[in-house]
Amino acid sequence: MGLLSHRVERSEMKPGDHIYTWRAAYTYSHHGIYVGGSKVVHFTRKKEAGTAGLDSAIAISSLLSQGSPECPTFPDCGFQLTDSGVVLTCVDCFLRGGSLHGFEYGVPPAVFLAKLRGGTCTTAAADPPDAVVRRAMHLLQNGFGSYDVFENNCEDFALYCKTGLLPADEPGSIGRSGQASSAIGVPLAALLSTPFKLLAAGPLGMAAVTAGMYCAGRYITDIGVRKDVVKVEVENLSAHLGWRRAKAEEEMAMKKQQPSSHDTKVKKSLLPLKRKRDNFCEIITS
Repeated sequence: MGLLSHRVERSEMKPGDHIYTWRAAYTYSHHGIYVGGSKVVHFTRKKEAGTAGLDSAIAISSLLSQGSPECPTFPDCGFQLTDSGVVLTCVDCFLRGGSLHGFEYGVPPAVFLAKLRGGTCTTAAADPPDAVVRRAMHLLQNGFGSYDVFENNCEDFALYCKTGLLPADEPGSIGRSGQASSAIGVPLAALLSTPFKLLAAGPLGMAAVTAGMYCAGRYITDIGVRKDVVKVEVENLSAHLGWRRAKAEEEMAMKKQQPSSHDTKVKKSLLPLKRKRDNFCEIITS
């Protein structure tokens, strides 16, 4: 168990493991579920011509540098339905030269808070490996909705496969991804800790306060702590995602129907004119 992440060897991998690898000089990590047979199921943007099996952030650069995304080892590497972002690749194509790390589940709060990077562990417990593999293979055939960096990314996919948990609140809320929480948490911690910096003595005290706010933000958004998540069976996932999508569309339609503040002000300003016109008509007719 490392301070930043948990490095593992390939010989240690077991079907149902949540694995990840760092990209772009540790800027972000790409996550997937190992399903056995040197194969990984992971989540990217929807399939585009010539980019099957490549996570969206490196698809273009990989094509330019390698010329072809085809895997020389496994014929079915890069299997992906046309309207889905879930893809099956071999471990080599998943790692793309990066190191292999294992996502940790059921860690104590103290260990979770000690981690400097989000997206490496969770306090939530994992389901049995066979259930994890079943979810991953089902989603390979049925999809996992639309990819979104903050609400529905590769880490969210792997977390769902491992736990079956999904947010139950309104669409548009942050997903389960620890990376997304960290990305939002860094500027938010700096912002929220500003009043407390006045009480901190010197730069070290200010840094300690900001770090504390950052860790607290990561912790309260962890899937094992949040109260707004529910267990959703993979067979019911399409209905769950469809309900959230329909609710979002309904809210958008309602917002369009509601008059803007400008329209309301115009209507209010016209009321005295309407009253004057009605009074004038009464005088004429009397």
